[in-house]
Amino acid sequence: MALLAGCASRAEGVLIPTSVDVAGASTVDILVGTTRKPSDKPGFLFSGERGEEPEVTEIKVSIPPAKNREIGQVQWPRRLPPDPSREFATVAVKPVPVAAAPAWVKAHLPKSRRVLIFVHGFNNQYEDAVYRFAQIVHDSGADVAPVLFTWPSRGSIFAYNYDKESTNYSRNALETMLRQASQDPSVAEVTIMAHSMGSWLTMEALRQMAIRDGRVAPKIKNVILASPDLDVDVFGQQMQEIGKNRPNMTLFVSRDDRALQLSKRISGNVDRLGQIDPTQEPYRSELEKAGITVLDLTALRGGDPLNHGKFAESPEVVKLLGNRLIAGQTVTDSKVGLGEGLGAIAIGTAQTVGSAASVAVSTPIAIIDPNTRRSYNDQVGRLGQTLGGTIQTTLGQ
Repeated sequence: MALLAGCASRAEGVLIPTSVDVAGASTVDILVGTTRKPSDKPGFLFSGERGEEPEVTEIKVSIPPAKNREIGQVQWPRRLPPDPSREFATVAVKPVPVAAAPAWVKAHLPKSRRVLIFVHGFNNQYEDAVYRFAQIVHDSGADVAPVLFTWPSRGSIFAYNYDKESTNYSRNALETMLRQASQDPSVAEVTIMAHSMGSWLTMEALRQMAIRDGRVAPKIKNVILASPDLDVDVFGQQMQEIGKNRPNMTLFVSRDDRALQLSKRISGNVDRLGQIDPTQEPYRSELEKAGITVLDLTALRGGDPLNHGKFAESPEVVKLLGNRLIAGQTVTDSKVGLGEGLGAIAIGTAQTVGSAASVAVSTPIAIIDPNTRRSYNDQVGRLGQTLGGTIQTTLGQ
């Protein structure tokens, strides 16, 4: 859903470019591909209706100086022109021919040659997706060329079914974007991050690619699904059809996600992937078997009243995204102790969940990562000494 921060009132038409001359402000340059219909309203660029052909735009967003903002927050302009010292501001908007998109990506690739493609969720207007992605890229410090795929959402809580059909409408376009990025010789690696209903769209595009090409493109290394609004049965089938040679999968879940609770009720009362308890069966065994990493954010407090946007609003999680997940690294591995791997996140108790390695973090994240199992015992030993033997292990339960 749209993740709006700050005051309830906000300016409209924020995508009108404005000049910015503020010490300490920074700029995020984003390539935006969309299946939306162009808007005739100034400062909106694209509406929530469906366009006939995909279009591409370069948008530069100014982020206020660090002293005037909190990591994880989008500070929306209250009026126009915005105050760039305290609010997000659009610096430039430039249409890009679809055929020229690879040149833009090549020109914006960092040394890692990694591309991050973000797919937003339900109830997002075009500008919602642009500003939120700019915030994620800036706050995470991700070493990537940032690309946003925005599909036709009407930005209304009453348009759930329309939005869902719009994801289906956009599957081919996203698949094409993913294929082009992965076939670009200048690109070394592609990471996809999808939120909410965008997870359905992402999984469908990957499924189509696997069926069409016999596999997901090898350069697509990592897929991060945040609060995925996905029927768990459908997700299982999608995973099977994508096949064994699939990207590394990471899920952000939260059992107190109110948006997904509503989605579950209107979708036949089938569990949504983003609100499962990964420590309980059948999910525990299935997640381990599939090698999926899960970050359980249930205990994390966020500013979103629906608890649907914790992945983007928590400073700890956003930093974790940039430091490790977007970079394609495991959260904990044999080279990094658990405390170091989690950065600023405080560690309380480490334990195992079944035979899969888990780090149960008292404040505020639990991480279940089957890939860390081999190094788990050594890391627990080191942590046990550091924390005075307060860590308990419960192997084989």
